[in-house]
Amino acid sequence: MKRRNFISSGLLGVAGVACGLGFQSQAASKGATRIAARPIVTPPPGPPTLIDRAKAALAEHESSLLHTDRIGIADYSLHSAKERFHIVDVVNGTSQSFLVAHGKGSDRKHTGWLQEFSNVPGSEASSGGSYMTTETYIGKHGTSRRLKGLDPSNNMAEARAIVIHGAWYAEPEMVKNHGKLGRSQGCFAFSESDLAVILERLGPGRLLFADKA
Repeated sequence: MKRRNFISSGLLGVAGVACGLGFQSQAASKGATRIAARPIVTPPPGPPTLIDRAKAALAEHESSLLHTDRIGIADYSLHSAKERFHIVDVVNGTSQSFLVAHGKGSDRKHTGWLQEFSNVPGSEASSGGSYMTTETYIGKHGTSRRLKGLDPSNNMAEARAIVIHGAWYAEPEMVKNHGKLGRSQGCFAFSESDLAVILERLGPGRLLFADKA
């Protein structure tokens, strides 16, 4: 899986700072009247980006987590044909990106876009918020990892059996053939070829954050 510098990725959405520094004209350098320095102008801060919110969630739930060196971020503002799940190394600022499916109840017409979140049992929708990764188990989708919802928006994750697992409908061939992935029942479903890396890098006690930018 190709690595890329997370600091420069679109997920961060960092705005540049415009600085109108003081300057001196050519004439002034020869003893002419000095032109007044322009004030430094800093644009007002924009809304928090998804990485900002994920880092804030990491700080908020730090006492519940075993590890804070890596976090998983699902950017559900992107289409399912895009690599919208990022495993971020908080220490060195790099990430790996993967395809991930969302829930049927979040995209009833199967457009490939997540329309809404839900925490309701039986909704088959994805839930936004902070999760803590827990143990692995062998289920109907093979090796999977359980998740514990840490926020009111996803605190039914365990009761709803929202987990990380592999799925045939999350393979890159689905994008090639249909222009989008299939849908889960609310779980974070990945390509089978990516699953081992995800399970290893998001081992027990790490944060997984899902939201829309």
